[in-house]
Amino acid sequence: MAAMPTAHSLYEVFLTVARLASFTAAARALGYTQSAVSRQIQSLEDEWGTPLFDRLPRGVRLTEAGHVLLPHAEALGERLRTARAELDALRSLDRGRLRVGAFSTADAALLPRALAAFRARYPAVTVTRAEGSSGRHLALLAAGDLDLAVVGTASGNPLDDVTLHHLLDERMYVALPLGHRFAGRDCLRLAELAEEEWIAASTRPEETLMSTALASGFRPRMGFVAADWIAKQGFVAAGLGITLVPALATSSARPDITLIALHPEDAPRRRVYAATPPGISPSHAVTAFLDRLREEAARLAP
Repeated sequence: MAAMPTAHSLYEVFLTVARLASFTAAARALGYTQSAVSRQIQSLEDEWGTPLFDRLPRGVRLTEAGHVLLPHAEALGERLRTARAELDALRSLDRGRLRVGAFSTADAALLPRALAAFRARYPAVTVTRAEGSSGRHLALLAAGDLDLAVVGTASGNPLDDVTLHHLLDERMYVALPLGHRFAGRDCLRLAELAEEEWIAASTRPEETLMSTALASGFRPRMGFVAADWIAKQGFVAAGLGITLVPALATSSARPDITLIALHPEDAPRRRVYAATPPGISPSHAVTAFLDRLREEAARLAP
């Protein structure tokens, strides 16, 4: 037998009895016992304080109160059917929304590839995207304006007040002008670059992608400040300095610069995460998009 009706489905029992004019036939149609249907109708009658059915020798018949309740129960039943259909659509991702953000180099490959795979599988989900730094996206998550953000940290500092889903550890490359004396090398040590002028997002190296390299005693000479990684490459191509290019951005590197791997002992790394709000059950769209992000991160990870 089916499970006992919930409070809302009592009205479905009422409607079935009214339609079939029989507790027994309604029980058969609903998959309940006849006594269970009788108890549910009695519960409704107790709730409304009046009989809803006349019990006849053969079957039942709506009382005057039952006739008054009938159109309201029909309206409630329609609302419940609509609600079930909408919830089923959310579960199957035949509807829904996804609000995502990512830092700039994740926008170069990781996020668009994951979004393309997600949209191909769930075209009915409405997706919106925000641009900006990891700090901005964390603020949007906290404000409830994003469902998920791809964020990164190169300093090893914890990212607080979010639920983190590790995607990959991103290595860095040194971008050099094509005519640089090290341009033909396969690998470089940081010590070899001590006299170079660096293009970075800040004059304070501890606030840049080089932060994890400072522990080894490396102190870069900071030159021009450029926050955007495309701008950094432009400065490098013009011979104004060198810079770090994250692995996620290498597929979009300019043709007039060269990328050289740093020695594994020297290479700074950035940990990349998908962040979601803490204490909030992720939607079906967020869960499905996380799967796509993990798949693409596995393809892009060194």
